[in-house]
Amino acid sequence: MTAKIMIVEDNEMNRDMLCRRLERRGYETCFAADGLQAIEQAKALLPDLILLDLSLPEVDGWEVARRLKAESCTARIPIIALTAHAMAGDRDEAIAAGCNDYDTKPIEFQRLLSKIEGQLPSSERISPAAPSAD
Repeated sequence: MTAKIMIVEDNEMNRDMLCRRLERRGYETCFAADGLQAIEQAKALLPDLILLDLSLPEVDGWEVARRLKAESCTARIPIIALTAHAMAGDRDEAIAAGCNDYDTKPIEFQRLLSKIEGQLPSSERISPAAPSAD
């Protein structure tokens, strides 16, 4: 079974880069460009994991995480917060909002991939033999 990862990112270049790299690893991807779209898409598509930028238009990532964790249909979806503005306390605030993990930008793909695989059930992880053109 291929895991579906939702990328919530308002920067098109960052979103496209993450989609391409994850798809090359064998993951299915979908995306949302703002917080409101992220909430709607997560409820409709029920991804296996969400990569969530914290600085989003409409509704910020912290509020997106809180709303998704409050909904029974999305509460169990692991969320990894992503931010370029890493300040002291941001990780704790993201975890308190409901995120399962936290990573900083610029993205170091191998580190992020390790965090993704750590959040997915073993049946949904991509095998190490997957192509790695990264």
